[in-house]
Amino acid sequence: MVRIAGSAVILVLGLGTLGLGMAGLSGLGRTSSASKTSDAAGARQAPSTPGTPGAESPGASREPRTSARVPDPAGERPRAACEVTGRLVPSCGAWWGVAPEIFTGRPPERALARAERRMGRPADIMHVYHRGDELFPTSAERAIARDPDGRRLLLINWKPSLEHTWEQIAHGALDERIDRLAAHIVRTFPEKFFLTVHHEPENDVREARGAGMSAADYAAMFRHVVRRLRHGGVTNAVTVMTYMGAPNWASEPWFEKLYPGDDVVDWVGMDPYVDHRVHSFDGLVNKTRPDFPRWPGFYRWMSGRFPGKPVMLAEWGVFERHDRPGFKEWFFASVREEIRDYPRIKALVYFDSPRAPRGDTRFDTTPGGRRSFAELARDPYLDAAVPAGRS
Repeated sequence: MVRIAGSAVILVLGLGTLGLGMAGLSGLGRTSSASKTSDAAGARQAPSTPGTPGAESPGASREPRTSARVPDPAGERPRAACEVTGRLVPSCGAWWGVAPEIFTGRPPERALARAERRMGRPADIMHVYHRGDELFPTSAERAIARDPDGRRLLLINWKPSLEHTWEQIAHGALDERIDRLAAHIVRTFPEKFFLTVHHEPENDVREARGAGMSAADYAAMFRHVVRRLRHGGVTNAVTVMTYMGAPNWASEPWFEKLYPGDDVVDWVGMDPYVDHRVHSFDGLVNKTRPDFPRWPGFYRWMSGRFPGKPVMLAEWGVFERHDRPGFKEWFFASVREEIRDYPRIKALVYFDSPRAPRGDTRFDTTPGGRRSFAELARDPYLDAAVPAGRS
């Protein structure tokens, strides 16, 4: 699994009346979630560089919905419209997204355009990363979100500070920064978006007394940031609690204390990666390890722990296997075959990078891999919901 330092997730929906937006990723001063090694106990963050089918949560059942025109797979006529709730949950299939060409230094609009050409379809979601006092969405991200030829949702990953503890943030140390960001969002970006605050917190937890970085401190920090943004007028952020998806961290005694609360979390997410331990899509979303026998796997755990929340793969990627050059091709085909067995997953956002800390996650390192990924991306299940405004 990979991690990105400096992260916030904003997903923007701008279809018709909602207005849909997708953020670009500049790559400058960012790091990716791919820099976290999820399965290695005690893993540390890599140095920062430029990271029932159709059912939805009971709590979302009364939300206003918008309809998105759904193209027929044959391209002949639109199918019956899919609905999208106010929390951006599609009634048909799942959103298809990408964090494009991470660690390449390419500007967001160019990275996205290249990635979309490579995979043969527009993305529904673009994943971008911010940290510290950076204001978002940037002008480039807003332009991508509002592109009249291909509106997209934004998934914005924000790490409020690398210098302050979670306890300090929860007690107001960054309130001026949060208020400034809230004013920027209210002034420049009314569209809905996904926001995750300090994603993949597990290997940053320090339970020592006085450290200010306990699991409970994280939950308090997340709550404070979200409530402060809302108080500042940011009512369009669809919040995502993003876990690493690793059995070793999920088996820690403090793990359950990380959750900030249903009132400040709209989606739950995980960032699993296909390493040498993973041999199937179920093995990706339900990673287990014999040395942690009580852990059932993240998808199973999320389904039981959060029965009313949609699930997002906020990052996922397949590392290169030099001993199996056709592995990516095979794995993408398996995702296409199995994704319908996991109806709680309502968004898949691929982490595309030639230099992820644990390997190359580009989907097109071989002709077969590119073909298989394109077939997955164009599968009707992942091409059902269409961001508002996209024809």
